[in-house]
Amino acid sequence: FPNKPMALIKGKPMIQRVWEQAIFSSVGDVIVACSEKEVYNLITSLNGKAELTDPDLPSGTDRVYAAIQKNSNINQYNSIINLQGDMPNLDPNNIKLLDSLMRKSKCGIGTLATKIQNKEELKNTNIVKVETFEYLNYSNFLKTKDFFRKTISVNTKNIYHHVGIYAFTKNVLSKYVKLNRTKNEIERKLEQMRAIDNNIEIKVALSKSFPLGIDTEEDFLLIKKSMEYKS
Repeated sequence: FPNKPMALIKGKPMIQRVWEQAIFSSVGDVIVACSEKEVYNLITSLNGKAELTDPDLPSGTDRVYAAIQKNSNINQYNSIINLQGDMPNLDPNNIKLLDSLMRKSKCGIGTLATKIQNKEELKNTNIVKVETFEYLNYSNFLKTKDFFRKTISVNTKNIYHHVGIYAFTKNVLSKYVKLNRTKNEIERKLEQMRAIDNNIEIKVALSKSFPLGIDTEEDFLLIKKSMEYKS
């Protein structure tokens, strides 16, 4: 999907919509980490903070860390929340929820998930799944067991649709970016496996809203239509 961050939804580029949702959450500073000059120019023209980073960095998390290092001192933050730039319908309340849970919990990494809607989601390899050891509900924050695209577990009871939002403590983020990419991270194309494979605990909470990531032009057209219809 060429030039995905700048794809227009109701007249605004997708990355602008994600940036606005982050600001609406009011949990802290918002910095757009990007490798495209066009994205950088857009955000700075809106008086936002943006940092150009190396396009060859191995993951979005590495890009976030690089942007923080260029923009400010990581020690001034209690935690860092990594949002994906392709979730224009992200609810600011999801950001607030994860921020609140990270402040209360002692885990190093936190993320969100939603309930699986149908069998097609389980089969769709564009959709990342997260598996927990116990049943996830709207009042707990549980340790994750695994992340995958292709459903490999015969027990689907504790499998959920992963939402691409991560919160890191500053110490764990600094540790994470110094680790080598693991076999699972490379083969599954899932950066969170670097943490799992190095015994860094990730906890997950259940979200009531359903922000969708955009992996293909078909995904984009579906979300674009939905957002335009709601307006």
